[in-house]
Amino acid sequence: MNYRHAFHAGNFADVVKHAALARILAHLRDKERGFRVIDTHAGAGLYDLASDEASRTGEWREGIGRLMGAQLSPDLRALVAPYLDAVAASNGGGDLRRYPGSPLIALRLMRPQDRLVACELEPGAATALASNLRHDARARAVAIDGWMALNAYVPPKERRGVVIVDPPYEDKNEFSRLADAVAAAHRKWATGVFLLWYPIKDRAGPDLLAGALRRSRIGKILRAELELPPAAEPSRLRGAGLIIVNPPWRLADELAQLLSELRTVFRPEPGGRAAIDWIACAS
Repeated sequence: MNYRHAFHAGNFADVVKHAALARILAHLRDKERGFRVIDTHAGAGLYDLASDEASRTGEWREGIGRLMGAQLSPDLRALVAPYLDAVAASNGGGDLRRYPGSPLIALRLMRPQDRLVACELEPGAATALASNLRHDARARAVAIDGWMALNAYVPPKERRGVVIVDPPYEDKNEFSRLADAVAAAHRKWATGVFLLWYPIKDRAGPDLLAGALRRSRIGKILRAELELPPAAEPSRLRGAGLIIVNPPWRLADELAQLLSELRTVFRPEPGGRAAIDWIACAS
């Protein structure tokens, strides 16, 4: 699978990933001391929803489009408020025309003492990323392979923060590579939060990832998955998952409510699955 950001910006899987990221950042902001965000596969950082790529799939209409147009319960609105505020800020408070990737969502929620390193190797996306971050002194765009960045930039000097790992899943070995890379990075930074995103096309890759991380002896690993009812177009992605190493306190409960309600927002018809479980939970 080749998951290219521009074609899928703002789809349901992006909403899940970025809403979870916003919750993690909200928890990190509870303490005054600064934190570091490291985005290993950052993409371009900002996406035009009228572009050829986004228009070709129109996936954002069934993701962020539905969320912004839905009547949300007070509890869900409170949970997604930081995320929706970040999306609104990228649109000047007006109509939804652009969708921020994880680097810009992070910047919208960071404070003056926090820092961002956003990594992207693909030349076109790397150029766009550098342009989108150039006016913010808290951010640095680096044209580097994301797998190399995962090893090179941990631990950060702040000793607090989150690493976002969202590779394109271009080959079947990416799941095992992700497990090995995160286990190695965790050995260098055992207190860091690691947010891993993956698509669910079948169970082989996700289960391989979970099993390898379970055997890694990392103490706290949370898994959250959302699968939607079948769509009219069978080729479309209908499942995505997150694995969070060292999740902040209360995040598991927040994600359980978030995924359950988002499933209904995205597809009100019966079916699908929203699941939260612990791959590892130290006593």
